[in-house]
Amino acid sequence: MPLFGKPKSRSKESASEVIPQNQIPGVANQGSPPSQSRSQALPHSSNQPRLVFHCQLGHGSPTGVISGFGNVRELYQKIAGCYDIDYTEILFCTLNTHKLDMSHLLGGQLGLDDFIFAHIKGRPKVVDIEKTGEALGLTITDNGAGYAFIKVIKPGSIMAGIEGICVGDHIEKVDDESMVGLRHYEVAKRLKEIPKGVIFRLRVVEPLKSGFSEIGAKSTGQKKSNYGSGKETLRLRPNGQAKVEKADELSSIAIDKINALLESFLGINDTELAQSIWETGIVAENPSEFSTAIENSDLSEFGFTEMFVFDLWGAISDAKQGRLKKIQDFNEKF
Repeated sequence: MPLFGKPKSRSKESASEVIPQNQIPGVANQGSPPSQSRSQALPHSSNQPRLVFHCQLGHGSPTGVISGFGNVRELYQKIAGCYDIDYTEILFCTLNTHKLDMSHLLGGQLGLDDFIFAHIKGRPKVVDIEKTGEALGLTITDNGAGYAFIKVIKPGSIMAGIEGICVGDHIEKVDDESMVGLRHYEVAKRLKEIPKGVIFRLRVVEPLKSGFSEIGAKSTGQKKSNYGSGKETLRLRPNGQAKVEKADELSSIAIDKINALLESFLGINDTELAQSIWETGIVAENPSEFSTAIENSDLSEFGFTEMFVFDLWGAISDAKQGRLKKIQDFNEKF
């Protein structure tokens, strides 16, 4: 299937198009986002300006221009429309780098000057793995559109010794059971339930790579340049009602800490889930109110233990009191 076909007819309200490299200020080579602001406010029929973002495919492509999306699935559809591919080919997106750098993953927030790189499906791989211990050593996240993938492989773990399994690989099947459409915590639970000593088959799909691309380090210690910097961000919501918000240092520090606890407890990484927990805790006056709020919300489906809820409250309380410091890279802890 060709990556770039003839431009399709699209409405003015939700345009997606590929534009020549020489017409984008600061864009010269693949993997080099423009040095100037990448988001523009264009005239719109409503009272609010239409935000416009630039994108490329991670393995190399012309620059595309997208707008008119409110959640991750709609974002993928806009990107796919630029390159005449199906949006289900997109595994995940990184911000401001074409490398498979898990510290630059697109989460629930998008900086207004972020440049988006979409990583699409490459070759499938099948491996047989013997579960010789209780934990496989994986941290799993998902793209918000039905694909769970590997974010961290713990050094010295079972999975670290399996040749061919890499950070960024989409977990497609466990034995004959499809993982497509499941959330990261559901995939993590399925892997955790495999008994010790059992040999199981894992089918993964790696992101398509260019011949000269380099995979970023598993943990670089870098964060997204605009996250928590005080700049405005576009928060993507499941209901499609995206909202421009002012990022603040307190929230970003608290969310990082909560995400670190999620990695420890569930083996998952989910900035949107961490954000929901923070928003639940910020209005609670004490741990009892926080625990009750968790039980009476959608968060109850995660089955958090009393001890874990107490740990979450500790992080939220510390953040409120200004006792937390910025986490450089919480992935290194697990």
